[in-house]
Amino acid sequence: MKLFNRMPAEVRAAVAPTDRVLTYAEGPDGYVIATDKALYLGGVRLPWFQVDRGVWDEEGLTVVTTAGGSHRALLPEPGRIPEAVRERVTASIVVNQYAPLDARGGVRLVARRTGDDQMIWEFVFDPGMDPTDPGLRALAEQALEETRRSFGV
Repeated sequence: MKLFNRMPAEVRAAVAPTDRVLTYAEGPDGYVIATDKALYLGGVRLPWFQVDRGVWDEEGLTVVTTAGGSHRALLPEPGRIPEAVRERVTASIVVNQYAPLDARGGVRLVARRTGDDQMIWEFVFDPGMDPTDPGLRALAEQALEETRRSFGV
């Protein structure tokens, strides 16, 4: 984004009326737009609490979602998009706590604040652990309750 340029009409039209544009960058496939509530990437609106991380390389941005999906945007000149992604993803995380479960490993408990000020918790099990195992789920739920009590959330 060039200093003192007016925001293109396409950027303004692409975002929800309740979102405030923080920064944007144009790539060959269109605009990538960071707002106070979401990242707009390739015609998709990703609320910040659904973005796990942004991975940068010389060609552009790959966004990994908390559901395990990914989105790619070519951005030869990313402007302030990298800083905005980092800041907004970090700001959405309220709690990030590791809890050992048994001899096989543990789980990372992550609480993210949604756009409507709710909390969504996710379990990120260590590699090799089966998240569908009822015994592990029970241990993770117990660790979650202890974490909620200790953080007051």
